[in-house]
Amino acid sequence: MTTLLDLKSSVLRQVQRSQSLRSRREPPPAAAGSPLTHAPDPLPRRQGTVIEAVSEESVEFFERMNVILQKQENMLQAAQAECQRGACTVPPPQEHVDQAFIQDRISRTELDLLYEEAVYTVVNRVGVPAPEHVKGDEDLFAYLLKVFDMGEEEHDIVLQKVQEAKRANFSLRVSVIKAKSLMAKDANGYSDPYCMLGILVGQSPRECAEKKERKFSFRKRKEKLEKRSSTKEVLPARCIQVTEVKPETLNPVWDQHFVFEVDDVHSDLIHLDIWDHDDDVSVAEACKKLNEVSGLRGMGRYFKQIAKSVRANGSASSGSEENADDFLGCINISLNEIPVAGFDTWFKLEPRSSASKVQGECHLILKLFTSLRDTDLSKKDTNVSIHKKLLSQVLEYEHAHVKREPYNWNGQVSPPAWTVLTHHAVQTDLSPLQQAIIRWQCYSSHHRTQRVCYSLLLRLLRTIDAEWDPPAVRGDLERQLSDSFRLYTEHCLCLMKNMRQVFPCTSAAAITRYELMLRGVGYMQNMRAFKTVCPLRNELNLDITTVVKKGTVEWYEGVIAQYKPEEGNLEEQLRKLVQVVDAACGDIQRAQNTYNQLFCSAVKVDFFSICYRQLEKLVADDVNMAMERVCGTLEQESAKLTQIMGETIFELFMSLKILKGFREFLPLKDAKMLALTGFHNWFKSSIHKWLQIVHDRSCDRIRQAVDSDKLEPVQQAKHSSSAVEVTTCFGQVREIWHQLAWPDSAGAFIFVTRLTDNFCSEAVCYSEMITRKIERNQPGRDHKSFTVQLCVALNNTEHVRVFLGQLPRDLDWQGVEQAMEESCGAEGKEQVYKALNGQLFNMDLDLQREAKRLISVLTDKMLPELRRYIQHISLSPDSINNDDAVSPLMKYLQDTMVILIENLVKENLSRVLQSLWELLLRMILDSVTENRGVQVEFYNRFQYTVETLLQFFHANGEGLYVEDMKSGDYKVLDEELRLNKCSSFELIEQYFLEKISLQKTLKHTRFGRISVKCYYDPPEQRLTVEILHAADIIALDANGLSDPFVIVELCPHHLFPMAKSQRTQVKLKTLHPVFDELFYFHVSPEQYRHRFACLTFTVMDYDWLSTNDFAGEAVAPLSDFCWPGRPNASAAGKNVQPVILHLSRSKPSEKPIMRMLDARVGDREAQEFVRRLKEIEKSMEEE
Repeated sequence: MTTLLDLKSSVLRQVQRSQSLRSRREPPPAAAGSPLTHAPDPLPRRQGTVIEAVSEESVEFFERMNVILQKQENMLQAAQAECQRGACTVPPPQEHVDQAFIQDRISRTELDLLYEEAVYTVVNRVGVPAPEHVKGDEDLFAYLLKVFDMGEEEHDIVLQKVQEAKRANFSLRVSVIKAKSLMAKDANGYSDPYCMLGILVGQSPRECAEKKERKFSFRKRKEKLEKRSSTKEVLPARCIQVTEVKPETLNPVWDQHFVFEVDDVHSDLIHLDIWDHDDDVSVAEACKKLNEVSGLRGMGRYFKQIAKSVRANGSASSGSEENADDFLGCINISLNEIPVAGFDTWFKLEPRSSASKVQGECHLILKLFTSLRDTDLSKKDTNVSIHKKLLSQVLEYEHAHVKREPYNWNGQVSPPAWTVLTHHAVQTDLSPLQQAIIRWQCYSSHHRTQRVCYSLLLRLLRTIDAEWDPPAVRGDLERQLSDSFRLYTEHCLCLMKNMRQVFPCTSAAAITRYELMLRGVGYMQNMRAFKTVCPLRNELNLDITTVVKKGTVEWYEGVIAQYKPEEGNLEEQLRKLVQVVDAACGDIQRAQNTYNQLFCSAVKVDFFSICYRQLEKLVADDVNMAMERVCGTLEQESAKLTQIMGETIFELFMSLKILKGFREFLPLKDAKMLALTGFHNWFKSSIHKWLQIVHDRSCDRIRQAVDSDKLEPVQQAKHSSSAVEVTTCFGQVREIWHQLAWPDSAGAFIFVTRLTDNFCSEAVCYSEMITRKIERNQPGRDHKSFTVQLCVALNNTEHVRVFLGQLPRDLDWQGVEQAMEESCGAEGKEQVYKALNGQLFNMDLDLQREAKRLISVLTDKMLPELRRYIQHISLSPDSINNDDAVSPLMKYLQDTMVILIENLVKENLSRVLQSLWELLLRMILDSVTENRGVQVEFYNRFQYTVETLLQFFHANGEGLYVEDMKSGDYKVLDEELRLNKCSSFELIEQYFLEKISLQKTLKHTRFGRISVKCYYDPPEQRLTVEILHAADIIALDANGLSDPFVIVELCPHHLFPMAKSQRTQVKLKTLHPVFDELFYFHVSPEQYRHRFACLTFTVMDYDWLSTNDFAGEAVAPLSDFCWPGRPNASAAGKNVQPVILHLSRSKPSEKPIMRMLDARVGDREAQEFVRRLKEIEKSMEEE
């Protein structure tokens, strides 16, 4: 604190004792009669080569500073441009992984066995093929030859072996799910349905035709049973399956599953009957008791016999059928009509004959599969393992033949491949879940060697999750799924560690793949399957965080190895360290713009925070050590800082500031106590010396700029080269300080006071040097050229003044003042405030005074001519068109603007234009006010004049802003012209709009209030108005009371010409009358949709012997009651709450609209409207 107070005292003494640059440069008093041209220069002049050498050094210095500042901006823009990549067809980099993730290739022997399995599958195909399937065996064999790289001879051997092998035994899995809309057979309006189903043996084509014609059931199949009875007279009950009985329902749900062995998959049928059960005897039990039935002459009768046996307690008698269960319908499906993938659909129930009446549908799932396969591989391996190997082999071949973007393969295989794989999965009875797991295992394993599209892997994961059934995944399948999840996770973690090389931001394809990969990992860790088979991997987020940290450290170590900042002398080390920090900034920028969003949305990991904290700590350690060496070296060299070393230190500081700036994107809890906190303290001593170098170079540059200035406007500008040089120099110095962004305000106040003093004093000195230069050049020059030089000087001064007007904000004076107040009290704050603002105020006062004076001179000279042209417009007859009336004024303004535009900068020109615009508006407003009530053409002409002037001064965006011009006097003039041009009806409508707007602002007036209820009946187009009561009416009688009544009417009258005003009864001697009266008005939608349509409630005091007195009025817009959707415009409108309207008693004559209507003597509607309002006003005056 003592050191800080001493520093404060030193600065205050320096501020109080120091003189401004003007006083320090003040020349000694000149002798009487001494010409001004002989006054000495404000700054000492140096000769010849010395000035040139200093100037070149200063110019080069600021050029290098500009390169440093632009370099930082360009670095950030380049990083952002990387992240804003467009569509890219360039393949992404290779995704190299560890060899441990690559699976061993299958041997030739295993391939031969697998080929036999594939051929066996093709030979034993069943089911109706899908449209995308290949139907010919030869096409499938040709495809398999390519996949397995087999020769024709080898294929013939395998094919012969398969043909000699036993044909596959097929079974049919039937799932009876539910039925709907069955016929009611019981007295209660329901049925007790159950199903009986079995396999019907094959039949000839003739029998097929007869079946379709007769729609037979089992009991129509006598002939076929007789043929089979020669070999087997006993029919086992297992051939017939029975579902449970679902009592009292017409929409039963069974969800029962059965398996039937199939003798001939090409000719057999599946038959299902649905019956209504009528007692408590078990149908299934009856089916078992009929385990062996002899002598039956028809299988269809067998189903019927079972149903009858329930009634006969299991006897096989074929007696009367009176007690048989009721038939509800049947279904016959030929097995050769079942698709390869099976049926999962609703089947319509069929009758037994044309006399039967049935209705409803039954939902069945049918699927054929092989129960026995005669191949070598199927005898020693599981169906799941065989299908996995087959799919893997197909994937290898299919992916190798993808020509366009193989890295983005979506996994779609060719029709032959899909045909073979589908038939094999169906024949081996693989469930959808098993197939989903196998596909995931194969594709994810294949991806580790030959990358595929990550959206494919994500789709496979979703399929597993949708089909997941934990009891169905046990043993080897569970272990294999767990291994596949583990290998894929480790594969992805390995890629995450090397993401900067594998998924660079410069590749749109790589980023797209990375996003899909992260989404897949994020989805996988939340899957039920993953949580079940990998219960110990529930902390996948921690694994991701670990690999991100490790990858970041390895990347930084690679950057250090590339630039080697520990080699070379101290200056070279700092330059290399700058490159390291810039690389870190670029990496963090990419993390923020691209990678972080991917990680947060997919795996809920804050990638940016992890990456930033790692790199920030590594960079801080290296830079801190380097700056300690710099400080030690500067002390040894007697605090001598070379310009080149200073530039490098400044560049390093800027890079660190950018790196530190990224912490604002960290979560609040992570932004504290980071390694770069307070890093500016490492540079404190160096920056002090660095700013001194900047100041010296600025002074040299300004002096040289004035000496070389020819006071000629630079290209596309109205100021000369010296103004450009001065503001550019100031701007670069300001930008240097701004980029430093010194975070310690208390430690920066010395810098700020010094910079402010330099800026202000040098600006004044610059204006003096320019003035003296003009005065030296005055003799011998003509008036016009001298005027041009004066304009250039004015523009130069304005250019510098505007620039320095931003110093308080640019140098953060407020922060300096607060820091001084905290350390030295109010006295320190006041002294700093006076020192800083005093210099800036005096500088601004000196530079701006001349500009204002010159503008006033210009406008004053133009005033007589402008008044003459405005009068010409006002007095022009109607026969002259608007263009001719306005053209003299516009020509004069155009000629004047040419001179001003040619010699003034935009800032000064804007001030002149604004002054002229305001002057013209006032002159036109005076003319309009003096001519109220004349023809509309008069106002149209001035409206045209104003619009023409508006366009002229706006100059298509090159002049004044329209928003700035349409304020102040313009609004008053525009309203005056607009109202004067309106018709009487339009003015009246505007009058009511203003009253509605005023009514909404009224609260607790002294004139009382009225309570009303309004509701609208749309069908009848009738508005009902209930006037309930009033309160706090003003007293208008001598007894201190009033005799109030209310007049209610629809306004304006020209909108409701048929509506008459209505009034309540008079309530004597009261200020709180209660009316409770109803009034009805016819209001159409065309009327109430106008914004100005309203109800007016006028409260009057009844007088017996004189005219009634006006007590107050209120208005209510019809849109509040009648508009569709309002509560008042519905059936419940009568129940709405009353509306409280506050009364007002404003004088109509005070409104401009009234004065305009009153001036229209020949307008009957206007005079009638004014007359009514004057009567009210007269009533108010008589009170």
